[in-house]
Amino acid sequence: MKEATDILRIVGIVLLALFVLAVGIPLVLAAAGVALGIIGFLVGLAVALIKIAIVVAIIYLIIVGIRAVLR
Repeated sequence: MKEATDILRIVGIVLLALFVLAVGIPLVLAAAGVALGIIGFLVGLAVALIKIAIVVAIIYLIIVGIRAVLR
């Protein structure tokens, strides 16, 4: 049982470290005035990649549907 509590403690510390990295660093960079452009660019890039992936998936489904109908 002691091993389970040690593992849970380690997992908690790792999650806390990830939270600090995900929240703390952008706040510090935003306070410095650096992160606003970078974060905005990264978010825009992510949204564009998601849109491209959706379009490719829809085109693929249309092609597979046409191929299934023609067989």
